Amino acid sequence: MRRGRRQKWMIKIGEERINILFQLAEEELSHNPERSHRYVQMARNIAQKYNLKINPQWNRRYCKNCHKFLRPGFNSRIRLSNSSIIINCLECGELRRISYIKEKKERRSKKIEFHTLKEGTDE
Repeated sequence: MRRGRRQKWMIKIGEERINILFQLAEEELSHNPERSHRYVQMARNIAQKYNLKINPQWNRRYCKNCHKFLRPGFNSRIRLSNSSIIINCLECGELRRISYIKEKKERRSKKIEFHTLKEGTDE
């Protein structure tokens, strides 16, 4: 084992724990928000300790500023504006902008391909 590297079984356990903690945070948010926020903090500590990236499905579900679990309509607001998703944390007021231009370009190219193939079969 090299210096600073974790064994694969340790990394796997860390990822499982992170997923479990985020699932618990999602369930606990309506009943006990402070416990939910603590779960997010624990998951971040595990990711930091094992040098892991948090799964993209969970990465957008907590505030990067105050580290609290976010649920749209409960403690966050989500808006679409100019090819970006704006996530507003109502706990600390932090704004997070996520671009979705790649998805728009991909959809546009698929649409163009579909129409060119369709026109080619009509002839």
